[in-house]
Amino acid sequence: MKLNINQRFIFTVFLAFLFLGCSLKKETDGPYFGNGFHNGWADQSSIVIWTRLTHTPEGNTNGTKFLIPSAEEHRRLDKEANPEKIHKAQIPEGMTLENMVGACPGAPGEVKLIYYPLLNSDNKTETDWIAVDEKKNYTTQWQLENLQPNIKYVVEIEARLNNQSKVSDKIEGAFRTPPTEKTEEDIEFCIVTCHDYWRKDTTDGHKIYNSMIKMFPDFYVHTGDIEYYDKPEPYALTEELMRFKWDRLFALPLQRKFWTQVTSYFMKDDHDALKNDAWPGQTYGTVPWDRGIEIFEKEQFPYHNKFYKTIRWGKDLQIWITEGRNYRSSNNIPDGPEKTIYGKEQIDWLFKTLKESDATFKVIINANPVLGPDRENKNDNYSNSKYAFEGDQIRNFLNQFDNVYLCNGDRHWQYVTHLPDTNLWEFSCGAGTDMHAGGWDQEDLRPEHRFLRVKGGFLRGEVSRENGKPKLTFQHYDVNGEMVHEEIFTK
Repeated sequence: MKLNINQRFIFTVFLAFLFLGCSLKKETDGPYFGNGFHNGWADQSSIVIWTRLTHTPEGNTNGTKFLIPSAEEHRRLDKEANPEKIHKAQIPEGMTLENMVGACPGAPGEVKLIYYPLLNSDNKTETDWIAVDEKKNYTTQWQLENLQPNIKYVVEIEARLNNQSKVSDKIEGAFRTPPTEKTEEDIEFCIVTCHDYWRKDTTDGHKIYNSMIKMFPDFYVHTGDIEYYDKPEPYALTEELMRFKWDRLFALPLQRKFWTQVTSYFMKDDHDALKNDAWPGQTYGTVPWDRGIEIFEKEQFPYHNKFYKTIRWGKDLQIWITEGRNYRSSNNIPDGPEKTIYGKEQIDWLFKTLKESDATFKVIINANPVLGPDRENKNDNYSNSKYAFEGDQIRNFLNQFDNVYLCNGDRHWQYVTHLPDTNLWEFSCGAGTDMHAGGWDQEDLRPEHRFLRVKGGFLRGEVSRENGKPKLTFQHYDVNGEMVHEEIFTK
């Protein structure tokens, strides 16, 4: 059952206390939780918790700036794939990565996880101490099973030096499990895309996280391009530089606070898999495709074996998280029946589970557009002509439903598209900051556009009931948390 007013008050007070407590780092020699913790892939009975130990409690905000190679030198470094030259071209002489701005270096140590229902603190589960994996950037993960649906859980994680008794740092947070398909309940969620460290709009991170945490959504989805390997300061042409970028981003206080509080689903796209418009078989600098995928999936984020999943959030909502990079063909081969983005297995799964679902509203969340419109020079998503065959197949299938809605990231502008004479709707959440927005002309309003805004922000969704009648609401927000557009659907 959804938390009542008194329970919500308790939870809000708990979070306020938690935020204060998380900001008061102990005076120890570490290790610390400078990157907080993330959760991922929650369903009614399970979730994955990820954390990392760090040498410092915060990122190095006063560090040295990277050198910026020219575009020509970047191409040469990419082609030569020489780690020493790559680092020398970007790290000033006499400096190391630990000296650079934003650095949050990892540290060895042990961690222990404790979790329990918010309203039943006596029912605690406590893990054994385990060492973080130094070969995986000082990270570790827990797969929690046998959880109860529709419950707010509190998470506590402690750190210590290996084989020592003294706790060096502690972090607290929370998540909630989804309600079952029989539960009639209001559900709120947020969807975002396209962040990177240098296009944040406050020194503490992306201000949309401050806007979203005030809403306390039931869950959140990041559709990918969480960070950009192929943008400067630094160009992440080595594994070491890729890890540096994650460590720096995860140390931003606004993101760190939000991710420890909200049930999350993290997707990947091209820039955080390898590079722009990437596909299997490619290489960026010294890093091959398979290794780039492994760093994202098994090291830096909560792990799921397929990276696509459908999750029921009560009677009225079911979501589909799709995977748009792992199974795709090369962008540059001719279009036709054999060219794919999702891959046959995922398409079969998507079509089957959509037909089987009796959810009132079905929301498919994609890294990339399916309807668009998109720029003519792009060729890596279903709204582009280069994938028209499979794109048409998917659109034709979806058009048989009157309760399926598409949400997407990747595009750096907000839009609502409704294709005339169809049941197809698509909601693009827009980039995380105004400075990251662009790529479309604000005056280029097409007939299929119900809304167009070339600015940053996020998308909020809500399922609710009025007099017993189900309702789905989509709202676009700007970076300050002001609503700029709304669409309402009833069933």
